[in-house]
Amino acid sequence: MNIAKALFCLLISISLTVAFNQQWGTVPAFGRLLSPFEGFWQNAEAADAASEEKSSVKGTREEVTVLYDDLHVPHVFAKNDYDAYFAQGYITARDRLWQMEFQTHAAAGRISELIGDRALELDRYNRRLGMTYGAEKSLEGMSQNPVSKSVLEAYSAGINSYIDQLKPATYPIEYKLLGYAPEPWTPIKVAFLLKQMTQTLAAGADDLMMTNVRRHLGPALTANLFPDYPFKEDPIIPAGTKWDFTPLKVPTPPTNSETDSSVALNWQPHDPAIGSNNWAVGGQKTANGYPILANDPHLNLSLPSIWYQIQLVTPTMNVYGVSLPGAPGVIIGFNKDVAWGVTNVGADVLDFYKIRFRDNRRLEYWHDGKWKPVRRRVEIIKVKGKPALSDTVLYTHHGPVIYLPDEKPFRNNIPTGYAVRWIAHEADNGIQTFYLLNRAKTYDDYVRALSYYSAPAQNFVFANAAKDIAISPNGRFPLKWHDQGKFLLDGTHPANDWQGWIPAAQNPRVKNPPRGFVSSANQSSTDPTYPYYINWEFETTDRGMRINNRLSGMQKVTIDSMRRLQNDVFNHQASKFLPVLLPRVQETGLTEQQKQALKTVQQWNYQQDTASIAGTIFMDWISRLEHDIWADDFPEKDDQPMRFPNSDRTLQLVTEEPNARWFDNVTTKNRTETIGEIVTVSFQATVDSLAKRHGALGKTWAWADHKGTGIRHLIPGLDAFSALNVQIGGGPRIVNAAGRRAGPSWRMVVQTGPEVSAFGVFPGGQSGNPGSPYYLNMLETWRKGDLYELLYLKSVTEKNPRIKSILTLSH
Repeated sequence: MNIAKALFCLLISISLTVAFNQQWGTVPAFGRLLSPFEGFWQNAEAADAASEEKSSVKGTREEVTVLYDDLHVPHVFAKNDYDAYFAQGYITARDRLWQMEFQTHAAAGRISELIGDRALELDRYNRRLGMTYGAEKSLEGMSQNPVSKSVLEAYSAGINSYIDQLKPATYPIEYKLLGYAPEPWTPIKVAFLLKQMTQTLAAGADDLMMTNVRRHLGPALTANLFPDYPFKEDPIIPAGTKWDFTPLKVPTPPTNSETDSSVALNWQPHDPAIGSNNWAVGGQKTANGYPILANDPHLNLSLPSIWYQIQLVTPTMNVYGVSLPGAPGVIIGFNKDVAWGVTNVGADVLDFYKIRFRDNRRLEYWHDGKWKPVRRRVEIIKVKGKPALSDTVLYTHHGPVIYLPDEKPFRNNIPTGYAVRWIAHEADNGIQTFYLLNRAKTYDDYVRALSYYSAPAQNFVFANAAKDIAISPNGRFPLKWHDQGKFLLDGTHPANDWQGWIPAAQNPRVKNPPRGFVSSANQSSTDPTYPYYINWEFETTDRGMRINNRLSGMQKVTIDSMRRLQNDVFNHQASKFLPVLLPRVQETGLTEQQKQALKTVQQWNYQQDTASIAGTIFMDWISRLEHDIWADDFPEKDDQPMRFPNSDRTLQLVTEEPNARWFDNVTTKNRTETIGEIVTVSFQATVDSLAKRHGALGKTWAWADHKGTGIRHLIPGLDAFSALNVQIGGGPRIVNAAGRRAGPSWRMVVQTGPEVSAFGVFPGGQSGNPGSPYYLNMLETWRKGDLYELLYLKSVTEKNPRIKSILTLSH
């Protein structure tokens, strides 16, 4: 009997061992994950100790020294540029390999390879959007420049050198969780990463929803509710700036540019927390007489962090800042002479064209009075645990047809029967922009660097030790007729095509304006005198106006006053809406709790801080009010979705048009609602909803808890590797734009001058390993609004107590 039991236990043990050490569908091999020899135990890391490590790597030309400081920021000292980019690839991969590869897999439409057919439609969508085609075009553009090509090759070689050293035991933990291994890095992966940023920042389009609005309301009402310029604005290039160029002739629109459609489109809605702030203050307004530059790009808050701090030093450069893991060079940063930063422009660089095929074979399409051939591109999508799928994408001269009329679009939010014309499909060489900026010394160097930049269009702010400040909404802008792309376009008419490009030298730009500062917060690029069309709608002006009001009144500006401005939580939107809304709340009929809530808002100082109860009430109230004003006039229909007028137009309505027809709810019969009624009812519903969610009015209504800022791991649902309910104020359309899922992804302030000094922080850490002390070590500093001094070293022999370890790379 004992022998039988022993044999039975042995059989069970063997079965479990076999079962746990192989992949079952998309379930990882837990035996390997739990193994003390290969599993997650091997991913624990200690803080950097005083040490010197030498690593023999294939690919360097000379010895490279990397000094790691107390924040685990690498300071790379190389004797030539090739080795600097090789080392950047190597050390970035040491800290962020899984993130780098996962993000490029996502952009390439390859997530199904990792998690199975759950991601199949997402992958198909990215392929059909032309992400791979666009990456190939970008790589083509970068490879034509010998310098850019060398940078890409060096960076890729460095990553591969690190990958070659890995064993299953030392794989980043996410590879173990998902059950796969790193693959060799190629330069096109850099292009994919850059396309992903373009998709995040320059892939918005309301074309079909606006077409449905125009069909529903007619051209006159549509123009009234969706104007091409806000009624109150403080543009990036100060109003009244003179244009010192002779513009090209703007194309003429066709007589009728609208196309008919009944297909659904609900393109990804814009998250107002994804934007950015930047500004530069001239020396006449600073305490030491030299310009100060500040930047805080607002992107998805994720772990591992979007950015990676690094210093690169060679005979041709000494630059510090943040890079994108997976791309060479410094994207936002400074050197001893200049500093620069970016915010998103929001240019209209994606248009949809209705395609008329000759017949169901779809071999030809009609354009400019003739049938033209359709190009077919076959995409092979590998699926974990299942056979690969072959997907054929049709290309016209406009671009790829994302979905055909008889196909079901991804999440029902993509138009069928349309080709997409998108800036991401153009050959470009953005790498050259940052190569030149990293080495820039003068304003002219900045202008030259921007001439290479294509997408996503960015507002590049600039300051230097020569006391120049400047800003330019910059990118490759298509030459279009006014409002081209505000509505769907007829793909058969050549007048609807993009007619070339705005010359880079004629992109908007201002240098050393009389007001003593430049700034951007994603608002309108210029006043209406700019002769070219960039877009008809930008982010609301709340952040921009608040920043400009603060900067206008500042004198003797310091690093710390810039830091405080980055953390400003004044709700400018509330300061404009509430003086108009509060007097219209009809107190008769309010419950005691509703009256208490009203009094709370009436006494509010507009500070959207962590404990603010009034801030919670306002943010929910304004959202509900906008819905209650517009929902009945723009009814939801699956086959004809429409969008609401923006909050700027809503503010204009409540302040200047109190008797407008839009306050009446057309779905109620035999009565006409007034502005007072809709304001009151929406307020009551807001308070009741908050009470249902949080209980009686009190501390549980605090803004930070209600908002629930989360900095989440890139794998959805992996809460153990995430930071949840981070207690931080601010929010969408506030200078400190920390929202629920997006916000300041990097804060930087640079004091230019004879001796540059800089400070910065991002919400996370340098390491992508959850088992590292450098995974989340900067979060609390970021949450509190503080900054770390950025250690800018001048030589490899410089002594500094913050240097903790040394890595030497030699061939």
